[in-house]
Order: sequence, then structure tokens, then C-alpha cells
Amino acid sequence: MTNYRDEAVVLRTYRLGESDRIVVLLTEANGKVRAVAKGVRKTRSRLGSRLEPMSHVSVLLHKGRELDIVSQVEPLDTASALRANLDKMTQGLAMLEAVDQMTVDREPVPHIHRMLVGALGALARGGSSLVVGAFYLKLLAAEGFEPELGRCTSCGSDEDLVAFDVINGGLQCRACRTGLAVSAAAVVLMRRILGGQLVAALTEPESSITHEVTHIATVAIERQCERRLKSVGMFERHD
Repeated sequence: MTNYRDEAVVLRTYRLGESDRIVVLLTEANGKVRAVAKGVRKTRSRLGSRLEPMSHVSVLLHKGRELDIVSQVEPLDTASALRANLDKMTQGLAMLEAVDQMTVDREPVPHIHRMLVGALGALARGGSSLVVGAFYLKLLAAEGFEPELGRCTSCGSDEDLVAFDVINGGLQCRACRTGLAVSAAAVVLMRRILGGQLVAALTEPESSITHEVTHIATVAIERQCERRLKSVGMFERHD
């Protein structure tokens, strides 16, 4: 077995046997890793509280045949501010689930790791209503599925873009419209998010426009995942 250390965000955990858990980690250098955290469900275990979803940790792992083994964990950010607020917690979990679905095991994606750490930090600090939607759009772009926001995905026109085509992943003009209705203000905001103005976009006050963008981004990410994200339902019920 080989030891290695990496930074990671805990995506999810589930039980294994009487006292262990399997932990799914998005690491910075090694991609998505599944590892056994032994004894963490015992009352005296200190590892358990450090390996909760949304936690940002430095972790020492032993590489195994199928599952790695957690040896040491040092907290970098416990995400306590997110867990203390139900709305923020559900939004954070919605981002974790999307990352889990969009990444494959052992494929390094340091850019997505950085994006996730940044998004969770932004959510904890300010809690903009646009964080989740912006993260979904950036995640799609990072994985090669950036929505087409400049012209109609059906005819190529760059005028009178009034709908979002989930199947083809972009805007449609009025003549070709079959998808979700989208306002001109929402189009502008999505272009800002994907056009290098993310920080400024996140200062937008909560409004029907930010909710519209988040809805479109959610539908788009679920299309790529080919499934309804469970945590999105929680997020929407508390929206």
C-alpha cells in the first residue's frame, strides 16, 4: 500500500459495517476518491466530525485495491457556518451532489476542486442566492458543456433570443422556440457569470432574475447528469 496526502472536500458518506464509513472525497490532485474511515461511528472517534459533507480537509490516505483507507485528517474548514443555516446547508449539498455526478473516480480535476472550495466559501460568507446557479453554469463550462448564450442553437440567429433549449444546451430565438422561456435580463446575467464577471454577478440582490438563472442552470446540470438531483429538491423547497 502507498501513502499519499491531498486536500479534499467531503462530498458524501455512508455506513460500512458497525463502526466504519465510506467517505467520498473530491481531492485536489487525485480526483474523486472513495475511502474507508475506520471506527468513525464510535463515540470517541475524532475523525467522524472532521469527515462531514462540505468539510474541507487535509487527508492522509493509504491506497488500496478498491477503497483507500483514511489514516489522518486535519480540518481546513469545517463548514460549520453552512451546517448552522438550513438554507445554506441545502444549497451546499446541492453543489456537492452535482460535482459527485459530474466527476469520475480517480480522474484529477483540480479546477473543479478549486471551484467547489471557492463556491462553498462564498456561500458561507455571503450566501448570495445566485451561488448555486452560478456554480452549476461554471461546472458545465468546466466539463465542456458550456451553454450557448450567443446565438440560437437551432438556426444560429443572434437576435430575439427568448428561450433556453435544454437538449441542445443553449438559447433559442423566437422563431425556433421549443424550450424554457428566458428573459433578456437572465441572459445578460448568465453571460456575465460565464464571461469573467462572476464576482460582480454574485453581488446581484435576490430577485426573480437570480431565481430564473438558478432554475435554468439546475435544469441544464440535471440534463447532463441524466437524473434529478435529490438535494436540489431540498434546496427548492427552502428557496
